[in-house]
Parts: sequence; structure tokens; C-alpha cells
Amino acid sequence: MAKKKKHPSLDIVSSHGTELAGKKIVLCVAGSVAAYKSIEFARLLMRHGADVTCVVSDAASKLVKPDYFRWATGNDVITKLTGKLEHIQVADYGKSDLIIVYPATANTLGKLAAGIDDTPIATILTVGFGSKIPILIALAMHQSMYENIAVKKNINFLKDKVDFISPQMIEGKAKAAEPEDVLQYVLRKFGFSSILHDKKVLMTAGPTVEYIDPVRVITNQSTGKTGVLLAAELVASGAKVTLVYGPGREEPPKGAKVIRVDTAKAMFDAVRNELRKKFDIVILAAAVSDYVPEKVEKSKIKSEKKQVMVRLKQAPKIIDQIKKWQKGVFLVGFKAEANVSRQALLREARKKILESKADLIVANDVGLEYRKDPEKNNVLLVDSKNYIQTGWKKKNQISKIIRTEIEKRLKKTLD
Repeated sequence: MAKKKKHPSLDIVSSHGTELAGKKIVLCVAGSVAAYKSIEFARLLMRHGADVTCVVSDAASKLVKPDYFRWATGNDVITKLTGKLEHIQVADYGKSDLIIVYPATANTLGKLAAGIDDTPIATILTVGFGSKIPILIALAMHQSMYENIAVKKNINFLKDKVDFISPQMIEGKAKAAEPEDVLQYVLRKFGFSSILHDKKVLMTAGPTVEYIDPVRVITNQSTGKTGVLLAAELVASGAKVTLVYGPGREEPPKGAKVIRVDTAKAMFDAVRNELRKKFDIVILAAAVSDYVPEKVEKSKIKSEKKQVMVRLKQAPKIIDQIKKWQKGVFLVGFKAEANVSRQALLREARKKILESKADLIVANDVGLEYRKDPEKNNVLLVDSKNYIQTGWKKKNQISKIIRTEIEKRLKKTLD
């Protein structure tokens, strides 16, 4: 009798770790545009050892063909319920270890809350709910739907009965969390966590503004996006994040303690005050003003003046004080230059490491090339011996790379 061949997709199982080995996970894919991310998510679960069975709604199957899920997982895909009693096979008592709905729509949420089971996903959730299999819901929908009072009521009803992963509020939509963030949640649920879990992190992000008079300011073009995205990455990894935030355009992540500041001095004072408490990591991602006015006028400077002379003085460098205030902290700094060569940027980053005793510097060029597409960046991650270059990537990808590099270095210090 010929031996049954292993599905080629199973070659990736446990390639990244064995944390989920032996765990049977049911992945329900509802009809959201974010359905395409569920294939990547299924593969991430497998790479950590999980056996994944996908349940694909009729709406989702029009966006992503069910065959792709079979190819991705090596398992049959449930698209309808038959005499084989698929809902019992995967969701009855002890049949699975976790049911994940990723992405989850308002429709799916409402059916679970009301006990309606008129689709394969709804029926599997009803059975799993009754058999006490843990359920994880990763919502994705338009922001106005997420804020609908009926949707909020369903979330409140279920919040003590199932687990939720909050969506990301981007461009007027409650977008599904990234696959890597959901993976971290799953790993923590089964007792495994990122090296960052429970680490106390102090961050700065955003620009600062320096007042010339009560109305006029000197500032820079930083939006705070990279810092906010990195803070969100750390929160998703289970870190306890305190964010000292200048007047940036991005909304800080939920789950972080946010301290709002405006000027370089206010940021300096806030960081010094926070470091009276013990932190494991300090990340200085803010674009702090290098120079500030020597004198701030108490009233508005009259616009009739032909010329106004503003004398500037150097602001204190926060990064140079961190290791003096707290010696053992893991320090990450950001260094921006404009229109310089890679070697010059690397040289400046290494100089800053020597001056500040930083453990890692994130360096980038914010000159002409950057301004062509400010949604992307190309950074060097530099330590005293080595560096890596990310290449031009979206800022959310850059933030994940930075988080990963921090994790790697922290792990080495603990090993």
C-alpha cells in the first residue's frame, strides 16, 4: 500500500517555532476585503506549529478562492455544512483548541451575539461557544459601522465571553489587526510571548514646537507616524508603553499611556520625570528641535515690522542624558540627516552611539528622496559593530523591522 504523501505546504510547520505544536486552530474567514490577509495569518500559525482548518464564508470565497486556503494549510476547507457534520467535527467539545474569526464583520459579530447560525461560520461559532472552545474575534469594518450603537452593544455583550483584538483606525476604517499582531496574541494566550511582553518602555514621538511669541512657532515636518506605529507594535507585543508625544498628526495607539507635550523643554522634563521610575527600554523617536529661541515674546510681535531678529540657542539633547539618569536601560535613538551618502549617515549614527551610549540607532535621510513619498522610509539600524538597511518600505513595515531588531538584541542580553 502506497504511503500517503505529505502536502507540500506542511513543510513550513514549526519552521519559526513549536509554541503551537499539537494545537488545532479553526480559522473562520468572513466577507471583508481583509480576507486576503487570512492566508498569511494561517501560514504564520502553521510556522509556529499549529494545525489550521479554514472556514470560508460565501462572501469571502468571492474575494479569495477556497482552493488558496487548501493550498496554504494542506487541509480541506469548509465552505458549506453537509452530512459529514463539519461543525461538530471542528467545534464540538475538545475538537479544537481555538476558533479565530479573522477578519470578522459586523454581520458575523451580530449573529454570534444573537445565537443565529444560518451560515457555516455562524454555526461553527454557535457550537464552539456552547462547547466552551475559546473564540478570538478580530474585527474589520468601516469606522461608522464599528461605532454603530448596535455593534457596540454586541461587543459589550460578548466582551467577557470571547476575546477581541481591536481594529486599527486608519483612513476612516476599523481595519483588521495585522497578522503578526494577532499571532502574538495567540502565542500569549497559550502561554508564549514576545521577549517584549511586560517590558516597561518609555518612548518619545512626534515633533516639538518652539514659541517665538504666543502665536508663532518654529517646528519641523515630522508627523509622528513612525513613532506611533512602533508604539503600536510594542503594545501588541505586550509591552507596557509610556509615550511622550509632541503635536504629531497620528493618533496614539490604545493601550499606551500618553503624555502630551509641545516644546523640547517640556519633552525633556517629561522624560526626566518618567525615568524616576524603572524602565527596561527607552526609544527616542521624536523629532526634537535642536535649537530654540533665546527669548519668547510675551505678546504677539506686530506684523508691521519690516524685520524680526530671532536668536536661537542649542536645546539640550535628551538622548545624551538617558544613560546618566538610568544606567542599565536599553536605549534606542533616531538620527535624521538630509541628502547625505549612506557612509556619511552611518558615520553620524556611530558618532551618536559613542556620545549617548545608545544600544541601537535608527538612522534615515529625510532629504529629497524621502520627500518624494513620505509614507515610505529607508533606514539604517546601527549598533556599535554592525548595521542593516531596510530598503524603501512602508512605515508600518519599518516599525515591525525595528521591533524585531529590538527583540533580537534584548534576547541576546538575556541569554
